[in-house]
Amino acid sequence: MVATIAIHKICLEPGSRIIIPDISWHKFESILQELGESRNSRIAYSQNTLEIMVPLPDHERSKILISDIVKILLRRQSCDWESLGSTTFRGKLKTAGVEPDDCFYIANYEAVIGKSRLNLAVDPPPDLAIESDYTSKTRLDAYIAVKVPELWIYDRGLKIYVIDGEDYLVVENSPTFPGLPIKVMVDRVIQQAQQVGSSRALRAFEETL
Repeated sequence: MVATIAIHKICLEPGSRIIIPDISWHKFESILQELGESRNSRIAYSQNTLEIMVPLPDHERSKILISDIVKILLRRQSCDWESLGSTTFRGKLKTAGVEPDDCFYIANYEAVIGKSRLNLAVDPPPDLAIESDYTSKTRLDAYIAVKVPELWIYDRGLKIYVIDGEDYLVVENSPTFPGLPIKVMVDRVIQQAQQVGSSRALRAFEETL
């Protein structure tokens, strides 16, 4: 007899993850409901594989810094946006789901104003998603299925991914912020924050623009 453990009773240490294979879409949605929204874990689902991970404190710190950098740049460019945090995005073909660390609607911000839940069968995906720390193949596959145009992954340095059909290309420059050395900016702010604190690093960054 094989013992089973309820998903919500699985305890993961910060920085750890669990991979669960052979999960149907129906089961995935049941697990999301079981886990609820008030949790510190992040999920990704693609090709019948579910990943659950719990971030480290450093993960949260870098995520917040990168999100603040994006907001500062958007304000400086007088761009409107909507930030939806770690919203759960489900692919319209019911084959994938993912929760970014943060995400931004910029070109499509008006489409999500006031919405508490999104349906990618009718709503657009976010224009930019942010992931901090290690990102697995399951998460990348999920982002491809959800069709997020631009993905930033920070793991001891920023990588910028742009969707190209059924794959992502790693590029040097951000389509969201053309002409700006985003990778250099992000690395500098995060390194400076480790020395002088987040608020001072962000203030110094804003003063250089």
